[in-house]
Amino acid sequence: MTIARSVLLFALAALAEIGGAWLVWQAVREGKAWWWAGLGVIALGAYGFIATLQPDASFGRILAAYGGVFVAGSLAWGMVFDKFKPDRWDLIGATICLLGVAVIMFAPRSAG
Repeated sequence: MTIARSVLLFALAALAEIGGAWLVWQAVREGKAWWWAGLGVIALGAYGFIATLQPDASFGRILAAYGGVFVAGSLAWGMVFDKFKPDRWDLIGATICLLGVAVIMFAPRSAG
């Protein structure tokens, strides 16, 4: 259950952060209405709160692991919303990042 919760929270955090950044990008770089940026700022704030819900209490570990989720999630977001076509190096890099997430978050650790 803890792994499933952690994975779900990482996915929600990615949606909030990547989606928020994309909304700001759309307003600033693509000429969308100012309120797109406002929605983006709200989503980015939500990301900060979602990250605090992770079961592990180590800020550094959570943010380091989330970095890998962000990399893979950003490529996926680009594929869906911007028709980005990743090459094999993008996919290999994202896979390496997700393997890093698994090691950082779910490797067995001693209690001491």
